[in-house]
Formats: sequence, C-alpha cells, structure tokens
Amino acid sequence: IHTATVSAPTNIACIKYWGKASSKYNTPINSSLSLTLDQSDLRAVTTAAASTSFTKDRLWLNGSEEANAFTSKRFRACIDGLRALATDKVDPTTNEVIVSKSQWQSMHVHVASYNTFPTAAGLASSAAGYAALVASLVELYNAKESYPGEFTAIARQGSGSACRSLYGGFVAWRAGGMKEDWSDSIAEQVADEMHWKEMRAVILVVSDAKKETSSTVGMETSVATSELLAHRAKEIVPKRMKIIEDAIQAKDFEAFGKVTMMDSNQFHATCLDTYPPIFYMNDVSRSVIQMVTRYNEWAGEIRAAYTFDAGPNAVLYTLDKYVVELLALVLKHYPAQSPELLGEYV
Repeated sequence: IHTATVSAPTNIACIKYWGKASSKYNTPINSSLSLTLDQSDLRAVTTAAASTSFTKDRLWLNGSEEANAFTSKRFRACIDGLRALATDKVDPTTNEVIVSKSQWQSMHVHVASYNTFPTAAGLASSAAGYAALVASLVELYNAKESYPGEFTAIARQGSGSACRSLYGGFVAWRAGGMKEDWSDSIAEQVADEMHWKEMRAVILVVSDAKKETSSTVGMETSVATSELLAHRAKEIVPKRMKIIEDAIQAKDFEAFGKVTMMDSNQFHATCLDTYPPIFYMNDVSRSVIQMVTRYNEWAGEIRAAYTFDAGPNAVLYTLDKYVVELLALVLKHYPAQSPELLGEYV
C-alpha cells in the first residue's frame, strides 16, 4: 500500500466569487481574492492510499463511508485529473522505480478525510476538503504540473474556492476565459503568510442553521436575473482586485478594510437584486455591520473590516494590536452563551 497524508486550510474571500462562467469547468464570472486561515484551528486532513489489492475507489469523511462519492463529477475530476499527471515513484536511496506511471493508472485509491471545523461553526469546509484531497493525491502520485497552476485548476473543478486553499497568505483566483479549456482559471499567491503577520481574523458564528438557498442554486439564479451582478463582474471587480492587491503589498489596512467591506455589501446587494431575492444575512448579521461601523467611526480609522459569505456568519479582519479591543466589543454586544464556549473559542 502506498499512502500520503496532508492537511489543508480554509480561506475567507475579501473580493467575492459569485456566479459561474462555465458549469462544465467550474469557472467564475469574476476574479476573487481571499486570505487563507491558520491551520492550527481549522483544517482538513486527508490520507490517500493506492494499492493493487483495492477492488474499487472508496472515500470516508469524518469516519463515515460516502458510498456515492466517486459518481460525483467534481470528485472524479480531481481523481482523474491527478492520475493523468502521475509520474514514477522512485526510492530516494536506490533510485529504483517503486511504482511506474502506468501502474498508477490501474490502481484504485482509498481516501480518508476529516476536518477540525466545529460542527456548529457554519463554515464552509469544502474548500479545505478538496484542497487536501488534491494535495494528498499530488504527493501520492508524485504528480507533476504540465503548466504553472494546473493543480489549482484541478482543485477548482472540485470546489471553486478550493483552488485558493492550496496557498497560504493572500491568494487571487484569476477568472481566466482566454483559453478554450479554461486552463487559465487558476489561483496565484499575491503575498505569502509571512508578508502581513499582524493580520487577524475573528469569526462570529451567528447561526449554524442550513441556509434556505444553496450557493449553487443562488449563483445560477443571480447569473440569470441580476443585471447588477453582470455589471459588478465586468466593471467593478477588476478595479477592486487592483485596489486590494496594492493595499496588501503596502500593508494599508485602511484601504484593505474599506474595499473588503464594500465588496461584501455589494455581493449581498446582488443577492437582493436577484429575482426572487436571496437573503443570506439576518438581523444579527446586520447588527454586526452596525457595530463595526460605529467602532471604526469612534476610532477615527478602520480598525476592523467585516465580510459575509453566502450565510449569516461574519468574519472580522483586524490587526493584532486591536484584537483584544475588538473581542471586548464583540463580547459586550454578544455575550458568550456559556463559560465553556468562552474558554474554547475566545
């Protein structure tokens, strides 16, 4: 049996991806940019194994076997895409070929994955899950890219935002579309995790209830009905990508925070512009926006920046020197429900 085990983080988008340009290739109508979160708290850990004794491909998630996983087009795209890039596995001491490239093609794989996301967190773990799947298969197969970014293009076919989780720090997912096979829709690291070490993310879990409109259905409806979304993708996002990438390089939190909050607002405006309208935020979400706005007004500068994905939970970006102040403000407005929760997550 040949095995490889890796872990992968999740990421939170500052410039949002909403809407597919190609369902077949799982590509976006606009570029996006995210910050990869530290793996010490939230990560997916995946072990991939291959053997001539395995009779079929199998997957286990958090200890339970997913019987139909390999009929999923997304899952198959990742497995098949990386098998095609497999190379000989060589013993580093003897240079002897242990598994040849052709042998990988006939071996079935067993994949076991678990994540450390709190079950109540309501955080999307698919980005970390597919990133860990791709990374484990890259290692198992000794896979080699045929062009830069190909691994991220394969991860993208599993889960769009997964391509951004293959890097740490700040990561841009370029929309692509200049090539017929969308091979230019890849993720690129804008700045690594050491670049802006003072950056912090505070995650506020507003609700863990399942959302009424899934992201996939929501995107399809928005693309079909929202003129604001089309305008956003064509005219606004390219400018914002430039603004935020410049802000990151300059470590300009004022500019970074402003464009992050404006983009979150506009994403949810496109959801409201969708017909019928989609509501991902709730009253508590909106009160978080008010709290952050008043805090920044009181400070006379942007010290915290909110962003909301397709759900009610908030992520607040801030700098290390303001974390204690911000947490005190959050706990004043939203007292912890129990001392146990306070100790575990704060």
